[in-house]
Amino acid sequence: MNSLIKLELTRALRNRKFLFFSVIYPSVLFLIIAGNADGTTKVDGTGLTVPTYMMVSMASFGALTAVLMGNSERIAKEREAGWVRQLRLTTLPGRGYVLAKTASAAVVSLPSIVIVFAVAALAKDVRLDAWQWLALTGAIWAGSLVFAALGVAIGYLASGDAVRPITMLTYFGLSMLGGLWMPTTTFPDWLQDIAKWLPTHAYAALGQAIEQSRAPHVQDIAILVVSFVLFAGGAAWLYRKDTLKA
Repeated sequence: MNSLIKLELTRALRNRKFLFFSVIYPSVLFLIIAGNADGTTKVDGTGLTVPTYMMVSMASFGALTAVLMGNSERIAKEREAGWVRQLRLTTLPGRGYVLAKTASAAVVSLPSIVIVFAVAALAKDVRLDAWQWLALTGAIWAGSLVFAALGVAIGYLASGDAVRPITMLTYFGLSMLGGLWMPTTTFPDWLQDIAKWLPTHAYAALGQAIEQSRAPHVQDIAILVVSFVLFAGGAAWLYRKDTLKA
C-alpha cells in the first residue's frame, strides 16, 4: 500500500494542470476578489474584513479542488482502463486503494491552503494569532476529507466520459451556493436558507469561527459529520458494487 501511495503522490505532483487549479488558482481568485477591498470593509453579519473572510473561503475552495477533482476523474478513468481490476488481483485491500487516493489528494490540498494564507498575509496584511493560523490549517485540511469521500463516490458512480461534467456541476454548485466565491449574505433570503445546509457552507464556517475566536456552531459540525458519513458510506457501497460487477 505504501508503494501505491508514493505512486499516487508522484502522479499528482507531476500533473501541472492539476497543481495549477488546486494550488495556484485559489490564490489568484483571492487576489481578484479581495484585491480592491481595504482592511476595514467588513462582510455583513460576520464582523470579518473582506480579505480575512475570503482567505478562509479560498483556502477551503483550494482544498475542495484538490480532493474532489483529484479523486473523481482519476478513479473513473482508472476503472474504465482496467487499472482498478488489475489491482484487485494483487494483495492490496480495497481500502488501500481508496486510502492511497485520499492521501495523495490530501497532500496536494495542504499547499493550496498554506499558499492562500501566505498571499493573504503578504498582499492584504491579514493578521491572526499563531494559534488561529494553526487551527485554521488543521480545520480546513481535516474538513477536506468530507469532499475526498465525495470524490471517491463520484469516481465509482460515473463512467470515464460522464465523470467530468458530473464533477464540475458538483464542484461549481457546491462552491458557489456554499458561499466560497462570495458571502452568502449577498444571496436572496430563500437562497441563504438553502446555502446554510450545504457542506461547503459549514466547511467555510469552521474557519470563520476560528477567525472570530469562537466555537463553531453545532449545526455546522453536524452537517459535516452527516455529509462525511453519507459520502463515505456511498463510496463504500459503490466500491463493493463495482467489485461484484468485476
